[in-house]
Amino acid sequence: MQLQPYLFFTGECEEALNFYRSVFGGEITGINRYAGSPMEQQAPPGWGQKIIHATFTSGGVSLMAADSSAAQPGANNAKARLAIGAADHDEGQCLFDGLAAGGTVTMPYAKQFWGASFGMLTDRFGIEWMINAG
Repeated sequence: MQLQPYLFFTGECEEALNFYRSVFGGEITGINRYAGSPMEQQAPPGWGQKIIHATFTSGGVSLMAADSSAAQPGANNAKARLAIGAADHDEGQCLFDGLAAGGTVTMPYAKQFWGASFGMLTDRFGIEWMINAG
């Protein structure tokens, strides 16, 4: 079994995936757009090139993503926080700094009393992250 997060964006999915590629490396392994899909007529006007489904992978990171509008059937305000286990403090710092660019740090990345390095942030796309290296 594999847990694979599915992230929803409000029109900036492709930009977000390219941002994650710059932070994690890896690749966008598949993109399907609204144009030409059975969902094309339900998409907001001008959304033909927006993403109906995409997959991103990089080492231990694997996620799926899409653009979704509040006006679309099934849209909701589901929330989640993604946690990444880094190999060591320096890798964690690099990931934290990369994800924090343009976002909001809610807990600075630092060594913690329990012996690990840990920090929390919300990236510029509204996705909440926890970075832990212990």
